Amino acid sequence: MTAYRGTNPYLTSSWDPEVRLFRGPQTLRPAGYPLDGWGYSEVGVVVETVPAGNVNDDDVQVGDTVWGIWGHRAEGVLPATALRGHRLADHLDPVAGCFARVGAIALNAVLAADIGVGATVVVGQGVIRLLATRLSVLSGARVLAVDGIDLRLDRARTFGAEEVLQPDPEHAERLREITGSAGADAAIELSGTYAGLGSAIRAVGADGRVVAAGFYQGSADGLRLGDEFHHNRVQVVASQIGSVPARLTARWDPPRLHRTAMNVIARGDIDVLPLVTHRYPLSRAHEAYQALDERGAEALQVVLEMSWHSSVCRNSTYMAPPSRRSGRLRPSGATPLSSCEQMETLPSRPGCRSCAAPGATVS
Repeated sequence: MTAYRGTNPYLTSSWDPEVRLFRGPQTLRPAGYPLDGWGYSEVGVVVETVPAGNVNDDDVQVGDTVWGIWGHRAEGVLPATALRGHRLADHLDPVAGCFARVGAIALNAVLAADIGVGATVVVGQGVIRLLATRLSVLSGARVLAVDGIDLRLDRARTFGAEEVLQPDPEHAERLREITGSAGADAAIELSGTYAGLGSAIRAVGADGRVVAAGFYQGSADGLRLGDEFHHNRVQVVASQIGSVPARLTARWDPPRLHRTAMNVIARGDIDVLPLVTHRYPLSRAHEAYQALDERGAEALQVVLEMSWHSSVCRNSTYMAPPSRRSGRLRPSGATPLSSCEQMETLPSRPGCRSCAAPGATVS
């Protein structure tokens, strides 16, 4: 949605990974066609593979349904190593793979909150925040859900939230009543709004922690850091999917976050399918974005369904939309707004202009 609304910093500047700074517009390369790299989470079926030098038990095979990140497209080519451990459990609907990325983001935020049995955490609601709610409950924490949309609060109850509240001017006082004047131990803020961040700071008690995991845009007008933030010594920590909390870097990394999220879904600890409220064919993607922009309260996860026709070099690995288990194409990928794509994966062969390494083609 940030790209759709024109607020995403990547539209006006470029990220320099060496110095970890955004550079000005003079370094920005104009976007070409087709767009490359846009997309959040996809699912596909492997249609061809080229054996890698080192065979691994987790290597994908032709016919496997896999989840991953290869951009929103009807077919794709990936190195075989990029899909190791990404086979979707046989009993899962392919659309469940759309939740790998958003599940990893939610899990990263919960790990950053450092909560467990006996802790109280405040979480707003929405797709990623609902996943964070459920993961917090699975961690043993008591969840207080805050949101202004009834659809989200209803889902929060089914995901185990102990209390649900509307975000009115008195909800901070209500949270104090619920917690015996102490305030919450932690708050997970994923809305990406400064109003939400300010509310999260007010929700926690002295020495409480706020995990700022949203993608904040523009200047922080109205964020009051001289009030509860200062007087309660609130810790605000950033959570971003490119890394894990510093205390966990010896054992965790982003791939483990994704695998863990999918394992939790496969075990049935999180039922993600009820979160999908709308599906659009890719040709109507503009309608999906417009609906989310103008009528966001009506939707949770929005799926973009893709059809596939092969135009891939036969000397390459590629992906195509996921399996036709019932004689029709099924959805399998997701964007930040929760769009889904289906893809198949095939390994690459020498001579492919895209990739010379062993790989898989997915569609």
